[in-house]
Amino acid sequence: MTLVAERSRTAHDLIAEGAPIRKKATFTNIEESTVEDWAAITKYGVDEPSRVLKLCLEHLDMLRAPDHVYPVDRYEHSLQTASRAWRDGRDDDDEIIAAALLHDIGDFFAPDNHGEFCAAILKPYVRPQVYWIVKHHEMFQGYHFFHHLGGNRNAREALRGHPHFETCRQFCDDYDQTAFDPAYDTMPLEAFMPALNRVFEKPRRQVKERVQDD
Repeated sequence: MTLVAERSRTAHDLIAEGAPIRKKATFTNIEESTVEDWAAITKYGVDEPSRVLKLCLEHLDMLRAPDHVYPVDRYEHSLQTASRAWRDGRDDDDEIIAAALLHDIGDFFAPDNHGEFCAAILKPYVRPQVYWIVKHHEMFQGYHFFHHLGGNRNAREALRGHPHFETCRQFCDDYDQTAFDPAYDTMPLEAFMPALNRVFEKPRRQVKERVQDD
């Protein structure tokens, strides 16, 4: 005889059933927490879905720089990267557009590894391929300039053979590294907002779920 473990009621069950949910958890350590505590946290403790997007857009706006040394500032570069992806037929790929627009927002907190920083933010919301592109775009972008700084422009070759190598190369070669043209007809942020709202509406994956290797 095979015994089947009885499924425990979850916080989501309590909310779906319309059970009375108190407005604050009462535990002093997580080990003692109850399903009722997590129902309260789930129902009342989660901000609107746009919270993460709002913070991303604030950091995107911080890339504006009147005294920039690049041909265009990083805000314009980000919009231009997304514009180039959009006009290359990626307008129906919300996640690529989000990646193109937000790939550099980690510069303030992680100037030496901003790709990993931004990828970590996007990871719950995008498919593994897009996460990998953002995480490694610095190394792939480096093909175009590392040698001017005494570095190895072919550093990305260490990743050749990875399933997402060619997609990341194309993203950087066609959209990212070309997006410094002051004369380019860059699309406004508003054009990309529907795509961003769809991407950040709901995480694809959560911490309690098993995720793929990086």
